[in-house]
Amino acid sequence: MDGRTYKKIMIATDGSRHVRKAIEAGIELARLTGGRLYTVYVIAPAGYSPRDFGWEESLREFLETEAKKAVTFVEDAGRAVGLEVEPLILEGHPADKILEFAEQEGMDLIVMGTLGRTGLDRFLLGSVAEKVVRHSKVPVMVVKGEAGE
Repeated sequence: MDGRTYKKIMIATDGSRHVRKAIEAGIELARLTGGRLYTVYVIAPAGYSPRDFGWEESLREFLETEAKKAVTFVEDAGRAVGLEVEPLILEGHPADKILEFAEQEGMDLIVMGTLGRTGLDRFLLGSVAEKVVRHSKVPVMVVKGEAGE
């Protein structure tokens, strides 16, 4: 690292198993620096047409449940090693919301994984993680997950 103190560390999670290594890395870094963890899950907008009326409420409930599971996983893991963890569920385009939250809340570091729910290595890195890395005003640690996990 470059000698800076990471007191406010944000772990961006999508709830997939591929982000587990990033979660472990973020937790360990917070433990070593005495930092506070923020875990963020972003519910992306779902596109639907007026003909689809009826299923969007079920989809919304499913997405909220998945978001709660994802942030609770990080919260439990961090608290297990004595860290303070603030879980947050945001709505919007994931990269934009991650960047906005990090800037508004004065994060010292963003930690995220490279593999998303699709399991395609290039997909998340090519979209959310890449956009965060390119546009973040704070350091970003990208931790590669393993496709076989």
